[in-house]
Amino acid sequence: MFFVMQVSFDGDDRRLAARPAHRERLAQLKAEGRLLAAGPWDDESGALLIFRTDQAGMDEIVAADPYYRGPGVTVDSLREWHPIAGDVLD
Repeated sequence: MFFVMQVSFDGDDRRLAARPAHRERLAQLKAEGRLLAAGPWDDESGALLIFRTDQAGMDEIVAADPYYRGPGVTVDSLREWHPIAGDVLD
């Protein structure tokens, strides 16, 4: 299963204090094979993240990272994704 998360940033710079721990967590998820890609939009208005996990794993990922509930960050969407082409299928 794959999930795509889109987050937005509202300009509250308090989110920057939580970002180093959040990025460490992303690196861990990448090493585990549960994060395929993540990064901010060019205008820093938010970010897109692509995960390979099941629903329980996705729930754990979101619950374990306070960045997603912190000031300045809003999870706009979290949707199951069914890719039909691309490197993620390898």
